[in-house]
Amino acid sequence: MKIEKISWHGLDAVLLDTNVYEAILIPSVGANVVKLYNKVLKVDILRTPEADEIDTFIARPQIFGVPLLFPPNRIEDGTYNFGGRKYEYPITIPAQNNYHHGIIKSQAFTVTKTRISSDALEVEAAFYSNKINDAIFVDFPHEFVCKIRIILTDNELTHIVSFTNFSNTTMPLGLGYHTPIRLPFMPKSEKSDYKLKLSVGKRWELSDRSLPTGKFVDLNDEELLLRTEGMTVTGKAIEIALTDEALFENGKPYHGAILSNKKNKLSVFYEVDKNFKHWTLWNNGGEVDWVCPEPQTWAINAPNLKLPNEITGMQVLKAGASWSGTTRFYIKKM
Repeated sequence: MKIEKISWHGLDAVLLDTNVYEAILIPSVGANVVKLYNKVLKVDILRTPEADEIDTFIARPQIFGVPLLFPPNRIEDGTYNFGGRKYEYPITIPAQNNYHHGIIKSQAFTVTKTRISSDALEVEAAFYSNKINDAIFVDFPHEFVCKIRIILTDNELTHIVSFTNFSNTTMPLGLGYHTPIRLPFMPKSEKSDYKLKLSVGKRWELSDRSLPTGKFVDLNDEELLLRTEGMTVTGKAIEIALTDEALFENGKPYHGAILSNKKNKLSVFYEVDKNFKHWTLWNNGGEVDWVCPEPQTWAINAPNLKLPNEITGMQVLKAGASWSGTTRFYIKKM
């Protein structure tokens, strides 16, 4: 059991190493966990940048590891109103005139704590937003701290994100992860061996700008497989927005994704807590070696949807208040 500062493809990194798992955290790029490897089962869970992909990783961290999106997905015309204030962001998808994914995924976090116990490793990293550290403050004028805690054991990785509002006004809160899970995730297997289950209920109807119209659509026959034996997520493009609705695993409610190797009878579980009420499922055209089940606390473009907060997931963080959300990765035999 060890925690070490290492150089990883030229970047400062933190290695967490237990008897079973190895994880690598890059504090300077959004405190992104870019690698999670089960050494016993030889399961490589996350899409990890190779040595020749580091420039791509720095430019587009959302397609590697566990990138934090704040806010998640798209904001229509890059603007919304909240609490009597107008928020304006730069347009990052000109063809749709939308802003997307936020920039906290690219910001440098500071490691604020490390802990080694007999059965767990823990690393905490923090990003402070304020008038001086204004990469985010310039478009989102609230002082806050975002902390990411990584806890690694021989059984799982627990990923906890928290926000504390240091400003004297309420701040809107919406976040998500753009998590690419490897496909295939173990050697001597093919993409056709894998199926994905996801705790989804309804599909958001999307406009030609990939924004919710405000209407829900029942899952079609193929999408319903996400709730039963699992859906094949390769060979064709998938980009759908969905609401969360618990699956039942071993008789208990389960929120999250389950990517299973049907041939080798092994499943990667990406479990989320009830704060994550929405999903985007995306596979970058369907021919890549990964699939992104993306948990979100609020729906795409939530601040602009004329629907109740209970539906959109829109949250309000009062002055001085804190919020946290937890996700977990682990592996089970089927």
